[in-house]
Amino acid sequence: MNLPKKPLSAGVLTVALAVTLAACGGSGGNNNSSGGGAYDKNATVNIGSLYEPQNLDNTAGGGQGVTEALNGNVYEGLFKLTDDGKVDKLLARDYKVSPDGLTYTFTLRDGVKFHSGKALTSKDVKYSLEKVIAPDSQSARKSNLEVIKTIDTPDAQTVKVTLKQKSISFVYNLSYVWIINDQAKNLKTSEDGTGPYKLNKWTRGSALSLDRFAGYWGTATTNKQAVFHYYKDATALNNALLTNAVDVVTSEQSPDALDQFKSNQNYKVTDGNSTTKLLLAFNDKAKPFTDVKVRQAVSSAIDDKKLLESVWGGYGKQIGSMVPPTDPWYEDLTKVNAYDTAKAKKLLKEAGYEKGFSFTLDTPNYDPHPTAATFIKSQLAKVGITVKINTITPDEWYTKVYKNHDFTATLQEHVNDRDVVWYGNPDFYWGYDNKQVTQWVADAEKASTTQAQTELLKKVNRKTAEDAASDWLYLYPQIVVASSKVSGYPLNGLNSQFFAYDIKKG
Repeated sequence: MNLPKKPLSAGVLTVALAVTLAACGGSGGNNNSSGGGAYDKNATVNIGSLYEPQNLDNTAGGGQGVTEALNGNVYEGLFKLTDDGKVDKLLARDYKVSPDGLTYTFTLRDGVKFHSGKALTSKDVKYSLEKVIAPDSQSARKSNLEVIKTIDTPDAQTVKVTLKQKSISFVYNLSYVWIINDQAKNLKTSEDGTGPYKLNKWTRGSALSLDRFAGYWGTATTNKQAVFHYYKDATALNNALLTNAVDVVTSEQSPDALDQFKSNQNYKVTDGNSTTKLLLAFNDKAKPFTDVKVRQAVSSAIDDKKLLESVWGGYGKQIGSMVPPTDPWYEDLTKVNAYDTAKAKKLLKEAGYEKGFSFTLDTPNYDPHPTAATFIKSQLAKVGITVKINTITPDEWYTKVYKNHDFTATLQEHVNDRDVVWYGNPDFYWGYDNKQVTQWVADAEKASTTQAQTELLKKVNRKTAEDAASDWLYLYPQIVVASSKVSGYPLNGLNSQFFAYDIKKG
């Protein structure tokens, strides 16, 4: 699920976009970020990352790393979310929607084969969809796709999906569903996708290598091999780039180290668009955060601008809600529950906590959470609130917080765009329960036009911000640093994906 940046697999959560005709498979998805001209078609591109997969199955808690390495590279969907946020046809050659909006008929591309050599058929699509919505699935798309009523396969090239109710986001959500061979086994450690690369080897704690797939149905990769190298911290990652052990890093996490690259003509630094929000997520069903005034007070007591500056220097953005500027329903809400200690103290008094209170903050043990937790503790102490920091691993976070809802407040990153809709689900881990918001989200999903959907989700955005359903601390920057010898890598940080197939190395 891809909500939290590290522990869960590809994507907590998203909604509708315009659909355009795909380029041919694994080409045209990335920005030519630097350079051009001649390149080595047999090159190995070395990619540095802090996010190693937990396993290779994005329905089994594979984490951000499995999306980063495999999405679009090894596995493909019926549709593809491009680096600039559009939805293109991919394994779906065409599709039709019934007049009532309940039935989608997809026609598959001809000549598509899995890495095992088996031809793609409608049965594989049915299997892949059912895998996402299975009872034991940890996929971020699970709740989105539970709208599916039936999946029929009238012939090998046709998939007919009937929905329980209209879902304007359905095609968009399908861009997150990997199509897998229905006979594939051991998906946590192996794969059988249709993408431009096949898995060569995964050495846990070290690297994951992908080889060009000679039987790929679309445009061949511009490099022969892509290797994701994994590092424990940003310093080690930067050293790998400086010593040419890697050619590009997927996401720079140490802004203090950027000067050494900016001043060196051998490197290029780009700052793209991110959809990753750092949240102080309250358990809205646990006291004292059942009280909206307490949540508002805590939000008002934290200087988000100062936090962002201390963690990211001049990078990143303040964000007053769950909605980043790239979402259609974005509105600048940074003035709602903005930093104001006098207001925070007043709200605490009104809520009956004039002398403050104490709570435990469950904090993932990887950057920037420990730094942010320490900052929050010092800020809240100024208004009489005592914070106990409980540092936990990603696996502990998933079980304790996400699965069991056993927490009072937590820090976590949510990487996906268009995920404000999760405030319409009272069973989600943070427990926000506003019946009007739930209705707006439901109505938005059933909307007949994107304009109607947008207007409803703007209401959701504003109401959740006013209620301080969570405290959205800041929006991450998406800083990619690369050798000047490579080009064609993704610039933006959409939902953790990192397409390697267009990267050219001189």
